[in-house]
Amino acid sequence: MERVAGVSFLGELNREREEILSSEALAFVARLVRRFRPRIRELLEARRLRDQGGRRPAFLPETRAIREGAWRCAPVPPCLEDRRVEITGPVDRKMIINALNSGANVFMADFEDALSPTLGNCFDGQVHLRDAVRRTIRYEQDGKEYALRGEPAVLFVRPRGLHLLENHLLVDGEPAPAMLVDFGLFFFHNAKPLIEQGRGPFFYLPKMESHLEARLWNDVFIHAQSELGLPIGTIKATCLIETIWAVFESDEILFELREHSAGLNCGRWDYIFSYIKAHRNDPNRVLPDRALVTMTQPFMRAYTRLVIRNCHRRGVHAIGGMAAQIPVKDNPQLNQMAIEKVKEDKLREVQDGHDGTWVAHPGLVPVAKEVFDAHMPGKNQIQSTKQLNFNPTEEELLETPKGSQTESGLRQNIRVALQYLESWLRGKGAVPINHLMEDTATAEICRAQIWQWLKHGVVLDTGLKVTKENVIRLIDEEGAQIEKAIGGAQADIKRLNEAKALLVEVSTAEPMHEFLTIPAYSVLLSLESRKGV
Repeated sequence: MERVAGVSFLGELNREREEILSSEALAFVARLVRRFRPRIRELLEARRLRDQGGRRPAFLPETRAIREGAWRCAPVPPCLEDRRVEITGPVDRKMIINALNSGANVFMADFEDALSPTLGNCFDGQVHLRDAVRRTIRYEQDGKEYALRGEPAVLFVRPRGLHLLENHLLVDGEPAPAMLVDFGLFFFHNAKPLIEQGRGPFFYLPKMESHLEARLWNDVFIHAQSELGLPIGTIKATCLIETIWAVFESDEILFELREHSAGLNCGRWDYIFSYIKAHRNDPNRVLPDRALVTMTQPFMRAYTRLVIRNCHRRGVHAIGGMAAQIPVKDNPQLNQMAIEKVKEDKLREVQDGHDGTWVAHPGLVPVAKEVFDAHMPGKNQIQSTKQLNFNPTEEELLETPKGSQTESGLRQNIRVALQYLESWLRGKGAVPINHLMEDTATAEICRAQIWQWLKHGVVLDTGLKVTKENVIRLIDEEGAQIEKAIGGAQADIKRLNEAKALLVEVSTAEPMHEFLTIPAYSVLLSLESRKGV
């Protein structure tokens, strides 16, 4: 399909997709792509050269004046003053309704880590969000109808990261940057209705690695607002500080987005993955078992406290990280243990000075809200003096966590990664595994840790050395157990075998794959072309 010169959509169309992919919307996206694609490529090349050069994460001497300056970000609108509990999830129709009805202050609709980027998920997700903004969204299942009620949560949308492409939409013969497709389609269709409601448009920005990437987003916002005749600063965006590079430039990121900033969020899981990736070749920074890399580890505490300090100095929110636990049905003891872990996590966050937090399941909204209500009587803690005198050194931000490396930890990484990838290749990007909600970020930790242990020849507690042969053997063993558990359905086994081959590739290839979603997307497209998804 080519309605706009130079723009092609490679996928099946129906009435609703045609409405989303109108000539006007496609022309708007195409203008964004033609204007900003060269800069995206330059920034990705800058990442590559930085990593190739072996630069260590550090505060930038050339931006010291920004860090020491007394500037502030623009005020947030009234509907964003209280963000004490935020819920996240993919742009699935039922999920959107349940999340908006959950009692959370904010719902982040996710095109990124919680979404498998099939054609249907990405473009039908835009349809679902359009209907949600207009409050006409409906869903029926087993005779039950789901619809919005009362005052729904404030909607944020998270587009995909800088590194991802959308192969179903070509501009001038090349796949469009996924970030511009996700942002552009949502903004074009929904900015004005949201402005009329006084509730947006609002965005979450993922995978930031430098303030220059924040500058790119700021320029995208300015261009998009100008195109639609909207005042500069109408858009508000929260940037996820989920890479080891971004924490050292968190002040500068706020500065670049200061007209459009709605604060920062501590994306804890991707942050751990980024730590591994940034130190992939350093034998002195090999992490212990994933389960031991908790928020109480010194380098994680330093990172979150610095984010709080910088946000509050600049007058914006510092949002805490994800509680991955989900309610455990039919087991009150395990369910209570999960709730207690969430309470402990949220208590630490609110006492540290966070203005809000994330949960992955509607059932945990009241749990997190109870903790924040008890310790944050106001709408936020921006005026608090907590952490304002915290000045971590570079070493404190980079301190390697202590702990053991075990065979059970390696097997757990393999099991989670295999189960997640199998689901992702079936089109499911948010997957409950062992009473935790796993997404791409946690799968990235698993495969990156396997790669790191292999790279440095770690000897585990059982005496097993991590070699390529042993990794492949354990992937086969754990895969056989998963195959037995899922019962041998032909389609599931097909996906599991694809997942096994993919995990071998992303956990053993040299050099390390930057993101598992890049090779995984190629597999997904191949399956989709054969009507496999």
